[in-house]
Amino acid sequence: MFGIWGHPKAAEITYYGLHALQHRGQEGAGIVVSNGEDLQLHKGVGLLNDVFDRSHLEKLVGHAAIGHDHYVTNNDTGFENVQPHVFRSQTGSMALAHTGNIMNAYKLRGELEDEGSIFQTPTATELLAHLIRRNGKSTVEEVIAGALQRMVGAYAFLLLTEDKMYVALDPHGIRPLSLGRLGESYVVSSETCAFDIIGATFEREVLPGELLTISDEGIKSTRFSLREQRRLCAMEYVYFSRPDSDLNHVNVHASRKRMGIELAKEAPAEADVVTGVPDSSISAAIGYAEQLGLPYEMGLIKNRYVGRTFIQPSQEMREQGVKMKLSPVRGIVEGKRVVMIDDSIVRGTTSIRIVRMLKQAGAKEVHVRIASPAITNPCYYGIDMSTKKELIAAGRTLDEIRDVIGADSVAYLSAAGLEKAIIKDETIHQGICNACMTGDYPVQLDGKPDISYSGF
Repeated sequence: MFGIWGHPKAAEITYYGLHALQHRGQEGAGIVVSNGEDLQLHKGVGLLNDVFDRSHLEKLVGHAAIGHDHYVTNNDTGFENVQPHVFRSQTGSMALAHTGNIMNAYKLRGELEDEGSIFQTPTATELLAHLIRRNGKSTVEEVIAGALQRMVGAYAFLLLTEDKMYVALDPHGIRPLSLGRLGESYVVSSETCAFDIIGATFEREVLPGELLTISDEGIKSTRFSLREQRRLCAMEYVYFSRPDSDLNHVNVHASRKRMGIELAKEAPAEADVVTGVPDSSISAAIGYAEQLGLPYEMGLIKNRYVGRTFIQPSQEMREQGVKMKLSPVRGIVEGKRVVMIDDSIVRGTTSIRIVRMLKQAGAKEVHVRIASPAITNPCYYGIDMSTKKELIAAGRTLDEIRDVIGADSVAYLSAAGLEKAIIKDETIHQGICNACMTGDYPVQLDGKPDISYSGF
């Protein structure tokens, strides 16, 4: 998710920002611009380069824009789910983009439908639009705050009108969101790596429970909720974010390397070579190898033209993606005892195939080391792992997991080791959400949480 205010080439800069964030979503993309009088939208299904060309960007003329890369959860494929969404009325228009998951979306949607609302999409993005229109507060900030206060979950929102941009982050700050400057313009992004590609400078993190109003008059901060202890998603550090991003003042590459170091201390292996699964595991593999004094080698090569398999929308596509994405380097692994470092095991699809490939390439032994704790619980906050039955570590011992994936041994980083690797300064960072690993959910809802209105 990316936004900019106060630049004559807002759409073009948003395009480059979304390009830097493409790893977060590959199923669709969209950009909305404001020229001060109306909102213009272009979006579509597919990768950013498939959705946009020069002619599209030239038609999107304005000084402000928001954009979104669509990440599919629960098979919410199709054009209607691609963000941003634009809502028009006689009193003005607004565009909305959203990441995360609203846990009480089903209940809120039912209440709004009983009051006469008619929904065009199944998204939480549209849910916020209806809540805003039905809120009777006096100022726009109060209207948005009142709507957000009814939502339970993990979320970040960008809202664009003809004359203002609004930015909001959930009270626990589970999703990442940063504020930057590009000359006199303000920029907002899910990750700081997008600032680097456009030449912007990082200003600060958007705070949990904070609502920012950005306009030609500058920036104003208000609160729609009391600030809770920040619990930034641990999977952002483990897998999702780019290594050149800084999340809550912690560099992702550095934290992953420390995960590898802690993993080596906790679970050393007698081996000849260490390799990482490209790309998100390479940092941890380097740390693991350095700690044990083992050589780090590129035992696996990634095809750069294949997307991220974990965020593929179906199991069949994930399995096909693994076949196409990775190849073993026989000259590195043949006859060797190999430590294969991966960032996580969710469903086990990737691990099974990689271990098999390494052994087929002649590896004498394959010892799997995971640079995060075992994922044993579903995520209700916007990551596509919503049921226990799909998680390989749920209800299995280490020996059983080892047998399923065909490795010679398996070990995970402990929860304490993960926190040590991420949280260097507790006064700044506060904490992480590792509910999928520990079952400690920072945001809870009575009854079964609804997971069908997410958008990462």
